[in-house]
Amino acid sequence: MERRYQNLINRLTMTLPSERIITDPTLLFAYGTDASFYRMTPQVIVQVDTLDEAISTIKTCYQMAIPLTFRAAGTSLSGQAISDSVLMILTDSWREYEVKDEGAKIWLQPGIIGAEANRRLAPFGRKIGPDPASINTCKIGGIAANNASGMCCGTAKNSYRTLAGMSMILADGTYLDTLNPESIRQFRTTHSALLNALSSLAMSCKDNQALSDKIRHKYRLKNTTGYSLNALIDFSDPIDILQHLMIGSEGTLGFIADITYNTVVDHAHKASGLFVFRDIETTCLAVSELSKTSVAAVELMDSRSLASVADKPGMPPFIQTLSQQGDNEAAALLIELHGASEQQLYSQIIEITEKITKFAPTHEVGFSVDKPTCEQLWSIRKGLFPAVGAVRETGTTVIIEDVAFPIEQLASAVRDLQQLFVDFDYHEALIFGHALAGNLHFVFTQAFDTQREVKRYSDFMDAVSQLVAIDYKGSLKAEHGTGRNMAPFVEMEWGREGYQLMQAIKRMVDTRGILNPGVIINDSRSAHIENLKEMPAADPIIDACIECGFCEPVCPSRKLSLTPRQRNTVYREIRRLERTQEDRSRLAEMRKAFQYFGVDTCAATGLCAERCPVDIDTGDMVRRLRQEHTQFGETIARWSGEHFGTLARTAAVGLGIADRTHSIVGTSSMKTMASGLRRASGKIIPQWTPHMPRAVSGPEPQKPSNSTKNKVVYYPSCAARNMGPEKHAADHRPLYEVTLSVLRKAGYEVIIPDNLREQCCGMPFKTKGFPVTADQKAAELEELLWQASERGQLPVLMDTSPCVSMSKDTMRSELSIFEPFEFVAKFVLSQLDVTRQSEPVMLHITCTSRKRGLAGLIQEITEACCEHVVIPEDVSCCGFSGDKGFTHPELNTAALSPLRAQVPENCREGYSNSRTCEIGLSENSGIEYRSILYLIDKVSRAKQPETEVSVF
Repeated sequence: MERRYQNLINRLTMTLPSERIITDPTLLFAYGTDASFYRMTPQVIVQVDTLDEAISTIKTCYQMAIPLTFRAAGTSLSGQAISDSVLMILTDSWREYEVKDEGAKIWLQPGIIGAEANRRLAPFGRKIGPDPASINTCKIGGIAANNASGMCCGTAKNSYRTLAGMSMILADGTYLDTLNPESIRQFRTTHSALLNALSSLAMSCKDNQALSDKIRHKYRLKNTTGYSLNALIDFSDPIDILQHLMIGSEGTLGFIADITYNTVVDHAHKASGLFVFRDIETTCLAVSELSKTSVAAVELMDSRSLASVADKPGMPPFIQTLSQQGDNEAAALLIELHGASEQQLYSQIIEITEKITKFAPTHEVGFSVDKPTCEQLWSIRKGLFPAVGAVRETGTTVIIEDVAFPIEQLASAVRDLQQLFVDFDYHEALIFGHALAGNLHFVFTQAFDTQREVKRYSDFMDAVSQLVAIDYKGSLKAEHGTGRNMAPFVEMEWGREGYQLMQAIKRMVDTRGILNPGVIINDSRSAHIENLKEMPAADPIIDACIECGFCEPVCPSRKLSLTPRQRNTVYREIRRLERTQEDRSRLAEMRKAFQYFGVDTCAATGLCAERCPVDIDTGDMVRRLRQEHTQFGETIARWSGEHFGTLARTAAVGLGIADRTHSIVGTSSMKTMASGLRRASGKIIPQWTPHMPRAVSGPEPQKPSNSTKNKVVYYPSCAARNMGPEKHAADHRPLYEVTLSVLRKAGYEVIIPDNLREQCCGMPFKTKGFPVTADQKAAELEELLWQASERGQLPVLMDTSPCVSMSKDTMRSELSIFEPFEFVAKFVLSQLDVTRQSEPVMLHITCTSRKRGLAGLIQEITEACCEHVVIPEDVSCCGFSGDKGFTHPELNTAALSPLRAQVPENCREGYSNSRTCEIGLSENSGIEYRSILYLIDKVSRAKQPETEVSVF
């Protein structure tokens, strides 16, 4: 490490804890990726937790003239969130918000995800104006810094237009709150030279009629190329000019510490329709007509776009027909309408349908208000980017470019773009976009592994820039930001005069040029083909990963080690180094680090696949890596499977010893003793907590009778058979007793199979990378349940959700297997009299339940039992992951770090459907979590038969 960075670290540790100053080479490489096709490896990563820490970090870098880059979620596509110097990222502490004026405004810190802001506003019927496609992942800091827009945002509702005020930190560490008169007064005193320079720049710009006209023309379109020069002609107060220049500045002028938005209406009444026209000219004529109406969104898709999703499930049949017929002329419009009332919406539907009919659509799905139908239509548009990513050749990357044309020239622009694809052999490229704004995205795949391929891309970008900026006088970046990707072309679009304005702004605000150098302003004419990201083959499971980062918000290890995107990134580099052998010491170091960061602390829940545009489950790769065992390991696994009952009894003995010791020495001494033993064993001995379950012995088998009652096969999981409630539990009955109580109240005869001690669904073996033993145990259990259920005639209840998920994946479909919430909803609740309790409860929805689409049902059942149900935010998987809560408790702690603060003061109980998850939830919440069946048993009684009343 260079001496200046070591000196920087020494200074930073005076104000920041050392664990939030990252210098580990593997972590530096992992954080050196964003969603773009560039890669730079930072020298230092600083995780700031407070405003004071951010000010201190920025000021220190300024004083030492060390370049600094800010990152929010890292979903940027143009290379604006990477650095080869210092990368400053935010901890989860930057997620505060305040809804103001009955939802008319909202104050947001930069770390809150865009979709979360909209959830806060939903009760008021409002939302923030920007609606980027990545809104479920990208953060407010990035949305504002890139002036991101989206499908319905247009040019009227972006961050620039809906800004009410902000707090910022400039390069010298100065803090300014534009909504605080005292802060403004102080800033006018300390930075009068800057404000005077901005005022002078604005006056000269307004006096230059040709330049002013050019600026107005540029921002008639969507435009994020360069700085927001419209601030110079839209405002006179230099404070207003400065805060609007910050929008879209991509972290090159300062750090946005918070932002206040004027919100927009989020109409409750919506309708969507899909219309196909014979050619692009007709399609664009329809767009021109629609631009004169109040439609909310119009998405254009060319013929290649439609063909790319033709084989996806649920597509309208005519899309496949167009693809089979090889119709290269057709294009489609996906249209969304919003109404303040149902009547207004239906009036719009009639009006817009009449206008569309004039252009003679060849195929259509007429406007529908049915939510599933609308979601299916929008899945066509949302599936275009993934469709290209899923079929790209290994080693290539997916590039999505983002331009805007005057709407009156849209048809010829599309034709010319399509011709460039032909000229440069991008035959897989497709075009789609926000047609009302003339904003087109085009997606193609590109390899950067040879100089010839790099030159092809460079020549193509030269041709695109000429077409867009010169021939059509459009925007080279409509909503994705300039970044490194378009920095060499800013002057081409804006001309020398406009570019000099931008250079002057940069020099005025960032006098030492330390903030995100190379982004927006870049002297290199080849910056767009420098620092290109290699995407080498690593594993078929992850080779399709485009490193977009959509997976990261739901990853339980994201605050501890690596996210799925980062795991894929690091593993790709490991595999590359293995092939090239260019740096063996680095390879050895990275392998060692990856074992903990990548493999040991991965919960392998598969939630990442739910968010991934190309359905990658990084957990599958991790499980495959865990299969690389020694022969001894395989032998142990096989023995464990064959003697599962013995193993379970041994575990129960261990729980019993721990419980007795706890009773004798007390909680405090037990913690000290257990921690010491764990350290001495090299962390082989599991972590003990006061919420450790007590040992129980499983239920006795129960054979079917000749009764006419409804029957159910109950399979108590191995956790339920051996793990009872914790020592200080509110209800000391083991789960299987509670389950039997609920089932009998509902009038069920319960069948419990023989030989349960030896049974297991196979999940523990699968997660540890022993698929053969896992399959063997699953097959044994399947045969047992097949016989017990009378060859699939009776339902099977399993009391733990991961076991259900594993069984449904591996067992024959004729077996009807239910987890507790499902079974209660379908068979039990209607047979009980329930008195909802008033005391609040916490509810945890396990990752397996989420993947099965049960979140809504789980909430519904819990709310049927309790008046106040709290589902904590920012908690997806609990990170206990089988037994990792014992072996790697730090994963569980990191995943549940937001939980304790969200437990209401008067709440004493939490519920879920996985016994092991409940241990970790109890430890990290301060209250007892247990199975939902405890709550159902507590608030219900068997329905009393109706009695006949005689009337005289």
